[in-house]
Amino acid sequence: MRQLLERIDREILTGGGKRSRSRAAVIERFFLERHHVTIEELTRSVRESAPRVGAVTVYRTLKLLERLGYAKELDFGEGAKRYESNLASHHDHLVCRKCGTVIEFENRDIEKLQERVTRRHGFQPTSHRLEIYGFCRKCAPGKAAEEVRCPR
Repeated sequence: MRQLLERIDREILTGGGKRSRSRAAVIERFFLERHHVTIEELTRSVRESAPRVGAVTVYRTLKLLERLGYAKELDFGEGAKRYESNLASHHDHLVCRKCGTVIEFENRDIEKLQERVTRRHGFQPTSHRLEIYGFCRKCAPGKAAEEVRCPR
């Protein structure tokens, strides 16, 4: 973790930014999170160890991490943007429309199909994301939990 934080700090300084303990606290806490966080959730988490850090600092830091390629913004249609680290391997999401559960999954066959489609169209992708919306096992309408196939 220390090496990652030092690398990000160097990139910020190279880009004309300044060192900040508040920003460092946000960055460190962000990379310790194990789920997709909103600005509000991350602000609460950061304030456990740095009570004076505000939501604006969290927002600006996440936007900076996004510009540097360390974070990505996600919108699962729940009214608040979520953020996740870009350091993990590529994955896609299943999003429950009722409870908001987000299930991450990887599927090499889907990735290969996307590669074939882009090649066929002479398209050079720079990124992509797949989000499948529906209902998790617990929330599927009119189905018993065991009847619904959900990878959870």
